Amino acid sequence: MERLKSHQDFTAVLRKRHKVSDKDIVVHFVVTSVPDSNHQVDDLVSSMAKIRLGLAVTKSVGNAVKRNTVKRRFRVLAQRYEQLLPNGYSLDIVMRAKPGCYCVAFEELDRQVHTVFTKIADRITSAQQ
Repeated sequence: MERLKSHQDFTAVLRKRHKVSDKDIVVHFVVTSVPDSNHQVDDLVSSMAKIRLGLAVTKSVGNAVKRNTVKRRFRVLAQRYEQLLPNGYSLDIVMRAKPGCYCVAFEELDRQVHTVFTKIADRITSAQQ
């Protein structure tokens, strides 16, 4: 999973986004490329597809130590559930933390990220059918 780094990339995702949220997380995503029209995904296409992740954790979450903790958790959980996303699609994803996110137990964040990534996969596959 690559990282979204530039301000232009973040704003592009937020402008053209689809949004999925849970109690402590909001995820904005945009599909940047899709597999061929007959939905066959071979190894070459799936290896060329890339998922880029950006994290938005504002000062409302807490001081720098708390914000960095939330970012580390988001990175680990996004990598853990990356396989839930459909193969062959290139996606840009921005995960945004709501203010109370730092106080939430890791297991609860784990459940929320799983739920959100499942919703993203469902939306992408239903939109392409």
